[in-house]
Amino acid sequence: MNQDNPLLADDTLPAFSRIRPEHIAPAIAEILAADDAAIAELTAPGAPRDFAHVMLAQERLGQRLARAWAPVSHLHSVVDGPALREAYGPAEEKLTEHAIAQGQNRDLYAAVQAVADAPAFATLPRPERVLVEHALRDFRLSGVSLEEPARTRFREIGVELSKLSTEFSNAVLDATDAWHEHVTDERDLAGIPESGLAVLRQYAREQELDGYLVTLKQPSVQAVLTYADNRGLRERVYWAYQTRASDQGPHAGKYDNSARIEQIMALRHEAAQLLGFANAAEESLATKMAGSPAGVMEFLHDLAVRAKPVAQRELATLRQFAHEELELDNLESWDVGYASEKLRQKNYELDEEQLKPYFPLPAVMDGLWAITHKLYGITLAQREGVDVWHPDVRYYDVKDADGRVFAGAYVDLYARNGKRGGAWMDVCRARFDDGEAKQLPVAFLTCNFAPPTEGRPALLTHDDVLTLFHEFGHGLHHLLTEIALPSIGGIDGVEWDAVELPSQFMENFGWNREALDLFARHWQTGEALPEELFQRMLAARHFHAGLFLVRQLEFALFDFSLHLGYDPAEGARALAVLEQARKQVAVLHPPAWQRFPHAFSHIFAGGYAAGYYSYLWAELLSADAFGAFEDASKLGGSVIDPDTGARFRREVLSVGASRPALESFVAFRGRKPEPEALLRSHGLLPV
Repeated sequence: MNQDNPLLADDTLPAFSRIRPEHIAPAIAEILAADDAAIAELTAPGAPRDFAHVMLAQERLGQRLARAWAPVSHLHSVVDGPALREAYGPAEEKLTEHAIAQGQNRDLYAAVQAVADAPAFATLPRPERVLVEHALRDFRLSGVSLEEPARTRFREIGVELSKLSTEFSNAVLDATDAWHEHVTDERDLAGIPESGLAVLRQYAREQELDGYLVTLKQPSVQAVLTYADNRGLRERVYWAYQTRASDQGPHAGKYDNSARIEQIMALRHEAAQLLGFANAAEESLATKMAGSPAGVMEFLHDLAVRAKPVAQRELATLRQFAHEELELDNLESWDVGYASEKLRQKNYELDEEQLKPYFPLPAVMDGLWAITHKLYGITLAQREGVDVWHPDVRYYDVKDADGRVFAGAYVDLYARNGKRGGAWMDVCRARFDDGEAKQLPVAFLTCNFAPPTEGRPALLTHDDVLTLFHEFGHGLHHLLTEIALPSIGGIDGVEWDAVELPSQFMENFGWNREALDLFARHWQTGEALPEELFQRMLAARHFHAGLFLVRQLEFALFDFSLHLGYDPAEGARALAVLEQARKQVAVLHPPAWQRFPHAFSHIFAGGYAAGYYSYLWAELLSADAFGAFEDASKLGGSVIDPDTGARFRREVLSVGASRPALESFVAFRGRKPEPEALLRSHGLLPV
């Protein structure tokens, strides 16, 4: 191998500063060629048909590829640019084509089946049996049983879908970065608090402009839509943000994802039918807990029946307030966040700006580490000198109670150009025990918070705190795994509608006084979050819970209905399907020009196709799981209970996909989940 290429080096951590776009194509070509040769040897007549020679060999090959591709994929998300994008797209297509071809390799399928059929299979440890079972299922989902021309067509679809997904994501990023509004008169930004103005000033300085720069980065959008008294500015920001990558808005047609949505839906449906499924929704559930489309729709409709009346009452109250107090006779979509914040301030005397000084990012990070230490006995220690992709990035060693480093995490928290919006956790390295060689799990933890400004640390909103806790929950699921087979360790292989359990579970600590006392201190005075302010925060916790739930239900119903009811003769009909979902659950309908689907990367460029409902499904599990910690505190202990934490680590976080998620939940909770927990967590049922 060419050791001058950092993507081919067998380093513990990626050499980010050395990776160049021109390294990508030769590295992927070399690895895939070696992979093909190894698979040919593995499937040759007379080759051993046991777990070590068939399954472990494939895990080894998969990790060789992952060590090269994980940093490339990550760089594409956090420091995107023309040269990287040009190299990334073709490489991703080759990887997709290779993965599908391998999934259709009947000799390899036969080798795995031989492992399953051997008498020794029954004596294997459960994780090893599960790895084999998952592999056989994935072969079937890759079209191993298809005959020509269906086999070739299925491969072509997979490659094209990969290409379209990348193009969709690129269009959203480009449209987000393309729009801005330069403001020189601060009076046009009246109402926006100083912390928000500081962010807008910084955006302007980055472009060598005076005054302020309003952008479509999340901190800017949030500041304007929540606080700006200038209704025209709110409308322009909403218009630009909600028409990104579409046929509408300030860049109408330039980054338009309309055709891509049509192509993606058509290809997903065709692929599902080639595999014998009625539609892409049915295919999606082959690897999820929910089981059947009817089960998902019943779950969503049941929630809608309970949440919609609450949302209707909340909206009626908001309209009346906006009319009487804000002189807004017609409450528009760009007014909702602004009016809601004003009403929240009136009802609870609570302003996010009152809370922000108590959530300086460095202290929040320290508090998150402290909570994690109390729960699981682990510590995170920053390590200097690690090669990173941006000066703001930090690397942490994760140590167990005995001081042993068993994992690591990169943390990249601030919004910037070329970085995909939102927040996520992804895998840099998976845990893998390969004989004497031990590969430790390493995570990427990425957010898009407003950066430090003008001599003050980054100050988080409470929602930002919950986002950070959420993503670190995903990180813990990956880092604390005790399954040393990458394909079923950590988050990999876990049913998609259960993978949000550990993340949403962690959010609960952001509402707990004991947990908040570990970090919620004023960045200037060191004063703890006042009890009176905390009580107002708690009182406001379920403010507009109904409106929040129907919005999530709208997304979930749109996504699932889109995939469940797709008809090739009619096409995707994305806007019509969205309108149908809104008629079922929405209480506030946006303008006809709004194009939410065109930037819905979760389902068109992420892993949530026919699976967005999983956020609500997993929230049910997480709310019920947190109940065990609340039970411990009611017995006179702490909600940050080490014994309950050890059990959660052992039964949920450490087992990966080595057993069904429901079985893991029951092992932790002692019973199946109770649906009422979700409603109770949103204040829709009494505690």
